[in-house]
Amino acid sequence: NLLLSLSGRLARVENVLSSLGDNANSEERSSLNEKRKLLAGQHEDARELKENLDRRERVVLDILGNYLSEEQLQDYQHFVKMKSALLIEQRELDDKIKLGQEQLKCLMESL
Repeated sequence: NLLLSLSGRLARVENVLSSLGDNANSEERSSLNEKRKLLAGQHEDARELKENLDRRERVVLDILGNYLSEEQLQDYQHFVKMKSALLIEQRELDDKIKLGQEQLKCLMESL
């Protein structure tokens, strides 16, 4: 989820940078380049974290494989997969609720 979020943010900044014409001031361009550089670094860090998590997950599964039956191990893997999916879905719903509340606030202020 972190990788997807950072990828999206990085893409948006790069799109803004590419859409800036010659009429954009150098301060704005410099600010966006700094933001792009920061996001690119964070994206690389997140990618490395994901690789480490994947490696640790394989180690844990190997250890659990020695103690659990095949069915129990599959149940564990399903639980972990579903928990991750539900957390991502919860975050998306929280974001949608927050956006809806902001839109409602703007509508109320415009009346």
